[in-house]
Amino acid sequence: MLDRLSIMYYLCFMNKLPISKKVQIINLLVEGSSLRAASRIADVSINTVTKLLVDVGRACQKFHNEKVVNVSTKRIQCDEIWSFVYAKDKNATQEQKEGGAGDAWTWVGIDADTKLVVSWFVGNRDADSANIFMNDVATRLKNRVQLTTDGLKAYLEAVTENFGSQIDFAQLIKLYGGSEGAGNEKKYSPAECTGAKKHAISGNPDPKHISTSYVERQNLTMRMHMRRFTRLTNGFSKKIENHCYAIALHFVYYNFVKIHKTLRVPPAMEAGLIKRIMTIEDIVKLAD
Repeated sequence: MLDRLSIMYYLCFMNKLPISKKVQIINLLVEGSSLRAASRIADVSINTVTKLLVDVGRACQKFHNEKVVNVSTKRIQCDEIWSFVYAKDKNATQEQKEGGAGDAWTWVGIDADTKLVVSWFVGNRDADSANIFMNDVATRLKNRVQLTTDGLKAYLEAVTENFGSQIDFAQLIKLYGGSEGAGNEKKYSPAECTGAKKHAISGNPDPKHISTSYVERQNLTMRMHMRRFTRLTNGFSKKIENHCYAIALHFVYYNFVKIHKTLRVPPAMEAGLIKRIMTIEDIVKLAD
C-alpha cells in the first residue's frame, strides 16, 4: 500500500503538463489568444492555463529584472497605455479599487535604435507612478541618453528627480482635432492629429530625434498580442496580479523571442543582451 505522501507525489507527477503542452499554451497567449481560447484549443482546464500564466509570468518578471541592465543606448522613448482591471474606474466601487480594480496604466520605455523595451511599470497615470517608472528606467541605462515623452506634466518632476542634469530631455505634445465621420463612425474613430509641438526641457536634445513613434507602435503591438488589451471586447483582466504577469510574459517574448521585422533579430540580440535567439520553450523553462 502506498502512503499518503507517495500518493500525493504520484498525483502531482501524473497531472504535470508535458513541456510541449506548456509551449502550446504560452504560444497561444503571446499571440493574442484569451485564456479561455487557449484552454479550448489546448484541451486543458482554464485553471491550468491561469496557473501556467502566473508561474511563467512571475519567472519573466525576474528574468527581465536580471537581464535588462546596463543597457547602452542613445535614445529612449516613453509613453503610457490604458487598460483596466475587473471594471473601469467609473464603474468600480471604492472597495473594488482598493483590491486593484479600475483603470491600469502601463508605462513603457523603449530604445529607439534596438527597439528593446527597457522598462515597464503598471500603475496610475500620476506623479508617483511616473517617479517609480523613471527611477527604473534610469537604473537600467549605462550612459547618458536623449529622452522623449508625451506632454504629461508628471514626467517633468520625475525626470529631474531621477536623472538630474545627466539627460537630454524633450516632450512631444500632439494637437488633436475632432473625430471625422458621423454616428457610430465618429463614436469609434480616434481624434485626428492636427500637429505636434516639440519642447526641449533640459540638456541639448536633437530636434530631429524628438519622437514617440516607436513607443506608440509598441502600444499597438501590446493590444495585438495581449487579448486583455484589445479594445471593445470583454477580454479584460480580472486580477491586477495576473494583468502584470501577462505583461511580463509579453515583454520577455517581444524582447528575446519575437524576431523584429526590420532588425531580423529580437531586440535583445540587437542590444547585445543575448547571443542566440530564445524560444517559447526557453520561456516556459524559466518557471522550472
